[in-house]
Amino acid sequence: MMEEKGNGLTVVTGAAGFIGSCIAARLNAEGVDDLVLVDDFSRADKKPNWEGKRRMHAVERDGFFQWLDDNRPRIGRVLHMGARTDTTEFDYEVHRRLNLEYSQRVWRYCARHRIDLVYASSAATYGDGAMGYRDDQQALDALQPLNPYGVSKNEFDKWAVAQEESPPRWYGLKFFNVFGPNEYHKGRMASVVFHAFNQIRDRGFVELFKSHRPDFADGGQLRDFVYVKDVVSVILWLTETRPSSGIYNLGTGRARTFEDLAKAVFSAMGRQTDIRYIDMPEDIRDKYQYFTEADMSKLGKAGYDAPFTGLEEAVRDYVRGYLLSGRYE
Repeated sequence: MMEEKGNGLTVVTGAAGFIGSCIAARLNAEGVDDLVLVDDFSRADKKPNWEGKRRMHAVERDGFFQWLDDNRPRIGRVLHMGARTDTTEFDYEVHRRLNLEYSQRVWRYCARHRIDLVYASSAATYGDGAMGYRDDQQALDALQPLNPYGVSKNEFDKWAVAQEESPPRWYGLKFFNVFGPNEYHKGRMASVVFHAFNQIRDRGFVELFKSHRPDFADGGQLRDFVYVKDVVSVILWLTETRPSSGIYNLGTGRARTFEDLAKAVFSAMGRQTDIRYIDMPEDIRDKYQYFTEADMSKLGKAGYDAPFTGLEEAVRDYVRGYLLSGRYE
């Protein structure tokens, strides 16, 4: 591990959130506790994500840069997962401030102090998928995200690629449909696995959107679902192996249907499958993605060859290891 080589602290922003808290859990499990956890720690429903994590410091998001100036810590890597992730927040100013400008400050600090940086981008940058799902840095200007969240992420990707001064190594990760433990606080933005589990537990059935395209059956809409534990593995591999900098997709590379996913949840819960189809709200029909699948060849060429957890196995681990008991990672 980097810390064992004496290269400094690991900063995890968004540490009270979903992916950030899972990163901290993995590092703790590997014996790494010289962490600086950064977030807005005021939300009570996110407290279980971070309060038990071993760390050197917990720093409020809005005071982070002042804390850096005051303490001048020796930092080995920054894992910048903090963001406003609500795709239904249509006030772009919120996304611009938290996803673009804050990330620019993180980048500049890492560049100036020669610190490796991993940051969270998103598959939302690909919009309706008309341009495909290839992590080509030359195509960023042509992408047309469908919401302000996706726009803010793409604007930062474009800005990062254009910088003359950059961190020694940097990686922008376009997360696809990530699911797994520690997303209890996310409400409507939580994964379909989480919502399906709750529907089955409470009502005995799952509701999925009907298809409004003749080329897709009901429940046949496809997504690249990726388990958060695999996401964490990739992030830590990048900081330890340090391949070429750039923007990388992070999915499994294999799209699966919502019907497959729902059946996996029923199976993990030991319940009979009961899927019911409902009309998709008219206001999202025109912007609904029927297919996403990460082109993972770039990460593979960089040397990452660990297999991704299969959908059924990942859902089983999540449901039985966490959701049934309410356990946190």
